[in-house]
Amino acid sequence: MADDDLSVPESLLPYEEWTNEALRQVVVSALRHVEVQGLPGGHHFYVTFKTNYPGVQIPDRMRAQYPDEMTIVLQHQFHGLSVDEAGYALAVGLSFSGVPSTLIIPIAAVTSFADPEVHFGLQFEVVVPEPVKVADIPEPEGDDVPSRPNDGPADVVSLDAFRKRQKD
Repeated sequence: MADDDLSVPESLLPYEEWTNEALRQVVVSALRHVEVQGLPGGHHFYVTFKTNYPGVQIPDRMRAQYPDEMTIVLQHQFHGLSVDEAGYALAVGLSFSGVPSTLIIPIAAVTSFADPEVHFGLQFEVVVPEPVKVADIPEPEGDDVPSRPNDGPADVVSLDAFRKRQKD
């Protein structure tokens, strides 16, 4: 039997991406549970995240101290833990050297999540997108340049008619 017969073909479906998305939902579920119920028993979380990921909001002094990655512990001294409705980001209040701060961390920035009480942990590969620089965006040339008269404010179109109405 040749080695080629044992090779796994490259998938045309993104199973690895789907698996990571599903595992990130475990993190969201754990955080939402604690948001509502508090931490039960000896459970506590270690959350490691990329500090330079878009949307991460931490104090400047913490970003200077941890320019790439930071781990926070959610155990005794945190407050205001919340996960946004879509499950894209968590917000939590912590104190650093006695200074209270609110951190906002996109779930996509999380590189690891652990609950040492039950020996549970997840790790994620996080690729920090490169910021787009204005100089990197090609300028349209010639006839491709859109022209627009500069004679007043732009028209604003309301999309309310297209939104689904919530039932009362």
